[in-house]
Amino acid sequence: MISEQKIQAVIDEVRAIARVDVCVFEPGGRAAASAMEQGELPGKELVESFALSPAESQTVSGCHFFKVTVKGRTEYILAVRGYGQDVDVIGRLAASQLGRLISAYEDRYDRNAFIQKLLIDNLQPSYICNWARKLHIRQEASRRVFLIETKYEQDKAALETVRNLFGHTAGDFITTVDEKTIVLVKETTGAAEEPDHIARTLVDMVNAEAMTQVKVSYGMAADRLEEVVKSYREARIALEVGRIFYGERVVMTYERLGIGRLIYHLPLELCEQFVREVFGEETKELLDEETLGTIHKFFENGLNMSETARQLHVHRNTLVYRLEKLQKATGLDIRVFEDAMTFQIALMASAMEKWVKSRPALSGTGCSERIG
Repeated sequence: MISEQKIQAVIDEVRAIARVDVCVFEPGGRAAASAMEQGELPGKELVESFALSPAESQTVSGCHFFKVTVKGRTEYILAVRGYGQDVDVIGRLAASQLGRLISAYEDRYDRNAFIQKLLIDNLQPSYICNWARKLHIRQEASRRVFLIETKYEQDKAALETVRNLFGHTAGDFITTVDEKTIVLVKETTGAAEEPDHIARTLVDMVNAEAMTQVKVSYGMAADRLEEVVKSYREARIALEVGRIFYGERVVMTYERLGIGRLIYHLPLELCEQFVREVFGEETKELLDEETLGTIHKFFENGLNMSETARQLHVHRNTLVYRLEKLQKATGLDIRVFEDAMTFQIALMASAMEKWVKSRPALSGTGCSERIG
């Protein structure tokens, strides 16, 4: 549904250009937008009477009335105050343009509502085919689903920025599925670098224009409309995997989830068992913030002792002491690649365990059950 602010902007423009007083009423007589002095507004009964009449236009006491129709139904009544043939022409043009604007907004709403239903419901192929034909949506086109996770709920500035970026392309759709997630269904050319460029453009532009931080994920390309839901689910998984294992990343793609994909799909019981085998109960107490920071930095630097010590601003011997202390507690020397890999997997399994347990209703389920 078009907002009354949009209607007000239209009639303000009409008044500025044509220099006539204009007002838009609902068929029941309520003024939805006005560029007319309050004392010159036609009465509610007059508007209601015209709305119920078969006439498309009517002039009463110097006020011209026009019906704004959309798909055969009267949506609004346009009133223009003035005399002469020019006023009649202005009114007809304004009513026609307003009707076209409302129709365009309705079509966009219907198309976005259909895409939203496609993403969250299990629609039959025949339903998808019929509605795609009615809404003039191409069924065969390469599309990817991008999820933009905002820092705050109902971030209107972020949503408006995404719409300004991609809302003008006929094949693209922008909608929301929850309080903090914006969905962009984007037609793509299939170029390998394009989706990552789109994702990083979204991050940079929303950060700059909406002054808010977002994270973006995307699924694999879908060649048919009914496959878009698969790309959406992949984007959701990528967003979750990023949130659990790669908190520092702002762009996540389903095609490059790494070892996080494997651990995400493990049952909770298996994660718990592996964490117990590697860490035990006593080791968990040793994994304080400083120790974990040292470990992560060591992994980031490819097990390079000198570079890790330099970035942590500690003496190399201090780093050696910390790692040897960890080795005594766990039996793992993370300076050795095999032990480092075991330790990294255990850390990620522990993160997965904590994430699942923070959602009691989901405990004990596998990933496919979690994501739905």
